Formats: sequence, C-alpha cells, structure tokens
Amino acid sequence: MASPPPRRPAPPAPKPAAAAAEPTVDILPILLSRKAITAEQAEKVRRATKMNNISTDQALTQLGVASEVTIAQALAAHTGLRYMKLNPLDLDLDVVTKALSGPFARKHGMVAISKTEKTITVAIHDPFRPFPDEDVRRVTGLEVEKVLATKSDVEQINKGFYDLKTSLQTAEKQLNASRVSNVDLTNQEFLSSETTELDPAAAPVVRALDHILSYAFEQRASDIHFEPKRELTLVRLRIDGMLHDVHLIPRIVYQAVVSRIKLLSGCNLAEKRRPQDGRIKRDNAGREIELRVSTMPTAFGEKAVMRIFDPDILLKGIDDLGLSSHDLPKFYDFIGRPTGIILVTGPTGSGKTTTLYSILKHLSKPEVNIITIEDPIEMVFEDFNQVAVRPSIDVTFSSTLRTVLRQDPDIIMVGEIRDQETAEHAVQAALTGHLVLSTLHTNDAPSSITRLLDLNIPHFLITSTIIGILAQRLVRENCTHCIEEYEPTAEEARALRMDPEKLKPYRFKRGKGCLHCRDTGYTGRTGIFETLPMTEKIRGLVTAGHGAPDLFKAGREEGMRTLRESAVEKVFRGITTVTEMVRVTGK
Repeated sequence: MASPPPRRPAPPAPKPAAAAAEPTVDILPILLSRKAITAEQAEKVRRATKMNNISTDQALTQLGVASEVTIAQALAAHTGLRYMKLNPLDLDLDVVTKALSGPFARKHGMVAISKTEKTITVAIHDPFRPFPDEDVRRVTGLEVEKVLATKSDVEQINKGFYDLKTSLQTAEKQLNASRVSNVDLTNQEFLSSETTELDPAAAPVVRALDHILSYAFEQRASDIHFEPKRELTLVRLRIDGMLHDVHLIPRIVYQAVVSRIKLLSGCNLAEKRRPQDGRIKRDNAGREIELRVSTMPTAFGEKAVMRIFDPDILLKGIDDLGLSSHDLPKFYDFIGRPTGIILVTGPTGSGKTTTLYSILKHLSKPEVNIITIEDPIEMVFEDFNQVAVRPSIDVTFSSTLRTVLRQDPDIIMVGEIRDQETAEHAVQAALTGHLVLSTLHTNDAPSSITRLLDLNIPHFLITSTIIGILAQRLVRENCTHCIEEYEPTAEEARALRMDPEKLKPYRFKRGKGCLHCRDTGYTGRTGIFETLPMTEKIRGLVTAGHGAPDLFKAGREEGMRTLRESAVEKVFRGITTVTEMVRVTGK
C-alpha cells in the first residue's frame, strides 16, 4: 500500500494591517494647532513615546504636558464634535446598558449616554477610530449623535454600569428560578404577596452591593439611601449635602441586598418589623472607612441608610473647620480651658460631630483621659474611650455619664444633651473639674441658653459652667478646578442686602462645572459659625432672666457674628456663592 503524500504545511495566516483595523492619527499637530501644547513639549512627548513604548496620549498625561480633558477638548474642536463631561449621576443605568451590549460598547470605545424618541447620543473617546454607525442605527432604530469624552470617563462608566447591571440581572434570574417562597412581612401594602429570597452571601448580591459602595466612595458620598417603592428600590447618594438619584434596583433583588447589608453590619436578618442599627468596616484604597447602618420598616419594605464616615473628613485640624480669623481665637480660648462646658449646636447634618471629633483629636495627649458617650459611636478612634448608649438595657446618656465620672476622666464628650437628667450630670461634671463637650439641637447660639433653662438648669449653674457656644452650618465650597471670577448681579446684591453700586468694585467666584465637581461647581463643604462666649455681660443677662432676643443683641454688641455674616464673608473670599449662602441661611 502506497504511503500518502506528505502534507504541505499550511501557509501562515496573513497579519491584519494595523492601519486597516484602527488607523493611528498623530494628535500632536492637532494639539499644536489648537495651542494646547508648545513645540518643545511636543518634541519631549515624541521622545517619551519612543523610549517607553507608550501611546502619545499616555505620554502627554504622564509628563504632565496636557490633561485628558485638554486632549479631548482639542480633538473635539478639530473634528467638529461636541465635548461632553460625563457625570455618572446624570446617566440612566438602563439607557447605558440596554441600548448597546457591554462587549460591543467596550470593543468600539463608546458608551450610550442618553436617548430621545428619534436620537441616541453616544460618547466616544477616539474620534479617528472607525465608528459603527450602521450597526448602532440597526440595533437601536435611532439616529446617532456622537459626542467626545475622555477615555477614562468612557471606560469607567462602561465598567461600573455594565458590571452592576450584570450583577443585578444574575441575582434576579437566580431569584426567579428559585422556588423557595417566603412571606414578606415588611411590605405593608402587599402583606400576603409571595416573594423569594436569595442567599445574601450569593456572588451576584455581593458584587451588586460592592459596586454601589465603590461608586459611593468614588463620588465622595456621605450617605447611601435605599428606598423601597412598589415595584423597584431607589438608590440615592447624598453628596455635599444634596441627594442624587443614582440607580433603580428590582424589588426582588433589593430584599437580598438589604439582607446582605444586615449580615455585614451585625443586624438580625430575621427581624424585619423593627428598626435596627449596625456598623460595617470597609477598606477603600488602603483607607479604613466605617459605615453606620440604619434599617427601618416602611410601607413597601425595609428602608436602609448607610452613613459613610471617612477619617479624612471626620477628623480635621481646628484650622480646617472653616472658622474665620475673627472666631478662631475665641474658639482656641474655649478649648484651652481645663473645665467647663462647650456646646455645639445646629440641626442634623450640620457638621457638629466633625467639630467635636476634631476638638478631641486636638486635645488628645497620652496624659489625658478622654471618654465619649455617643448614640451610636460615629467612628471608632483608639485614642478615645468610647461608650455607646443602649437604652434597651438602661445604658442612657445620663446613667453612663454618672458612671463615667467615676472613671477619672479629664475630658468628656456627651453626644447630645436631650433631657434634664443628662443636662444636670453634664453641669455636675463641669463643676467637679472636667471639660465637657456636647451638642444641642437649637437654631442659633443664644437659643442654647434658653434651651438649658427649659431643662430646668438654674441660672447660676449655667453662668458658672458654660464656656462658650458654637452654632454651625455647612456650605458647599467652590470647585477649585473650574473656579472663575464674575461681576455680582443686581439679584445677588439684593440677597446680600447691599447697594448694587457698592458691589461693582468686587468680583465674586463660582465654579463653572467640570469633571471634578460632577458639573455642579462645588466640591466639598466647609463650616459657617456663630461663636458666643460666656462674657460678664451675657452672665448678667442670664442671671436676670432675659430671653434669647436680649442675649442675641448682647452677643452682637460683644462681637458675635451671625451664621449669615459668616457665610457672606466666605462669599467675598471666593469660598462659596451667594446661592449657597441663601440656601443654607435663608434670605
């Protein structure tokens, strides 16, 4: 039998021409023509690309010659496309993930950002890459509008949004496939409805919650709200004091997500009819962040709120709180006293806890015994001896304060003076040689004295123990990346109660809106303060039984600046805006 002829080796597959797949365009001449870079910088970038074998845009950003935004804006102007800052908070999860598939969007470096009845708007980062117009038009049935965004924005949104959507869909499929039913006792409208539960440790649930937490950390959120509705659960983030809607989670998935939250925070998973509190520790980029969890039954299920405590925000230096040069010496005088009571007042969310923790951090020394009584402990700090109030077992502010006095403290922080007994123990602690820090819920500093009188604290004890009172609020700060000067308007002059002619020589500042501030014009918050020391004149009025109006007038005569005046000063210094001043302090 003849042997078969030897096989010829198959010819090598032809290598696709790189230019055909994705033509490369030298962007340096474009940046030069737009005067975004100089000729010397262009030459420096060329050398860096050859030596390090990196792309031109990488070399530009690594050398600090041009930012991603500068590059994108120059390319947009060159190609006639509209440049757009992508704000994740403005994007709809369904629009991004349903219009185009994840693999298709990543392959072509694009992301769907909005759509109307006739048009879909797609953001791209490379205007010279072939764009699949026909494919997008065929899949969506809509006309395509292209805009240009930075590469990192497109990639970040593609990754975060599609990963979250995949996790939610996987969890929903597993739940729908499950046949284990359970009565949802938390839904008061559909009390007899049958639902299924997914293991809170299941991978899709874990990933979904991780995506939401990571997103909240990236956006500098202070709180995450999970609000159950009839069919869906709304996820909202509080950023710089303002709530933003960010996601909608299927109701069936949220029950597993809230179970996951309760599992991590040490709450009772079986208890769905009573409010619960817990805490979670998370590592974010090497920093330990604490989350305080609160769950509460509502008409459509358990509402969960996670408050985020970032040590970099909660523990500040005294000089970083926002006190003006007028108030700072008074404040240092307050905290320099060895005994007495310092009160910080304001509504919930006005930064009282940050102020108290910052004082304690400033006063913390090896030779000082600091004890805090909190409800609950906001953030665990090793240098303090922290006690959590637990009324269910009779561990209240007043009972704990009574015990703390036997613990040889130097400084005591009482989370809040709520009742007569706590106020009496705080006064007693100050009289026996301790420095006491606490909070009250009053609108301004003089009203705090009236509040103590309402709690039946005698006049002579108030005048002999109170060192000073600090009322505060938080205003958003102008974004330093997009700040601009402008001439004050007549409307702003009216809000400031000033003659427009007198304002003409001044220039105010505001943020135009950029990537760093999510197009809001603001990044971060700072305090505005009203500082009232217990002077001889104030003591005399308190002893004589005068009310808050007389105390306020006397405080003004003694040099006290109001919250509004503190905000106005920050407007003139370019720290915040007139709009923000009006929002926080009123007209």
